[in-house]
Amino acid sequence: MVLAGKAAPTPSQAVRAATPAAEDNVPMQLTAAAEHPASSGCVGTASDSAARRGGGWRRSFAAYSDPRVLLTLPLGFASGLPLLLTFSTLSARLATAGVSRAAIGAFALVGTPYAFKFAWSPLIDRLPPPLPLGRRRGWGLTIQIALILATLALGRCTPRGNLAAMGLLALLVAFFSASQDIVIDAWRVEILNPEQQGPGAGMIQTGYRIGMLVSGAGALMIAARAGWFVSYAIMAGLLAIGMLVFLLGPEPAPAIETDPSLPKGQLSQRISSSKIPPPDQGEVRRGLPAFAVTSERLAAIREWLTTAVIGPFEDFMRRPYWAAILLFVFGYKLGEAMAGVMAMPLYVALGFSLNEIAAISKLVGFVATVAGALAGGVVTVRVGVVRALIFCGLLQSAGNLFYVLQVIAGHRLDYLALCVAAENVTSGMAGAALIAYLSGLCSPAFTATQYALLSSLAAVGRTLVASGAGVLAERLGWVPFFVSTTVATLPALLLLVWIAWRTGTYQRQDFDPFLPSEHALSDSTSSRD
Repeated sequence: MVLAGKAAPTPSQAVRAATPAAEDNVPMQLTAAAEHPASSGCVGTASDSAARRGGGWRRSFAAYSDPRVLLTLPLGFASGLPLLLTFSTLSARLATAGVSRAAIGAFALVGTPYAFKFAWSPLIDRLPPPLPLGRRRGWGLTIQIALILATLALGRCTPRGNLAAMGLLALLVAFFSASQDIVIDAWRVEILNPEQQGPGAGMIQTGYRIGMLVSGAGALMIAARAGWFVSYAIMAGLLAIGMLVFLLGPEPAPAIETDPSLPKGQLSQRISSSKIPPPDQGEVRRGLPAFAVTSERLAAIREWLTTAVIGPFEDFMRRPYWAAILLFVFGYKLGEAMAGVMAMPLYVALGFSLNEIAAISKLVGFVATVAGALAGGVVTVRVGVVRALIFCGLLQSAGNLFYVLQVIAGHRLDYLALCVAAENVTSGMAGAALIAYLSGLCSPAFTATQYALLSSLAAVGRTLVASGAGVLAERLGWVPFFVSTTVATLPALLLLVWIAWRTGTYQRQDFDPFLPSEHALSDSTSSRD
């Protein structure tokens, strides 16, 4: 059923609603009516309401016990582990070897593949993997094997006399790490049903943070005792944890031939029929001259590239209000990014030592981020993606006010711990909700490419706007600056409410936080029709 004046839900939303997992999304009011007929009216008793609320929250927490959700934890670990091996851990290694600060700063460029991974994601979406284990598992294992070898080579290389080679190896590690992220994100989006995307986002962020902690503080501790090669070799061995998931875990069901998110399956059919014929096959079948066979193959290659590269954009632009969705993705984390860039300068200006900052941020920040990510997944399951985005986004904006409290309090460690905890909890909650939202935007035929594009857009938005945070802080002062970051996300939240209202995914009753998610409401509405 389509509400009057509202755009119809996208076909990719329809295919997700048609999955068997969607049948579990029965509104709690209907369940309660079946189990307790006497209290199934519009006005229930307080005990009935409390029972429904408690049961719903228990089910939300229980989502983390699902085996497929649990599998995202080691994949998140494998995704976060290589990052610091080419960033802060590598910088520490170069610094201890006496490399100049200018050269160490230039090594920051090796992180470029993370920002441009969308450029080769269509190849991972379309090309068959070297290992015949399925599209996702095959590519995942292939890339992880290459990543392990590159990490070992980087650990073997010494900075003195081999700085250029070390830079190339670090770039290679970053490239394989970014490619691994493409496969992991696509596997997670495809293997989990819509109601599991929130817990999956929380779990993968938890694994990601654990991986960063191990490759950061853990790698430094190992290097101090056993040397850099042993440290990098152990990190390479730990990457095998992610390989076990692809070796033993399930392969997502292929949806490319049956994706109804494209009108009448035309683009999906074009994808599956865009095969590049072997050179001999065309010659034998048709008896054509060599130049004609070459022209046929070139045309097939052009068709394949057009479908693989342009197809994801065509599919996404069929969605109602797609431009507004991109603006929302661009702006959702801007306020948090602007405040985060200036957090360290604020702490230093208030007189905190580097040891104090490191101790609080490493311990409190890590625990708070993990707690926030897991809480964000629970909230997403309980209240739905749209309302979770709004709720967590408001909390994220309010979290920036703790910086104002820190400015007023001055050099106090208890306030520093409170500020770090509040910022990381709210940021983790908003991050989990955003990951779940981006996952729901991807069509089954283009999961890797579309998720890479959307996540890159979110990262580029944070980077571009946050780069001017220092100038703004100098002109406004600390308190006005952090107050401004509090309201910076509000335009994106208002845009989200408008999008959800116009597309019919945010019905009036969804404003009650104890009703089931909007997926459940839309499913029950369509089933009644």
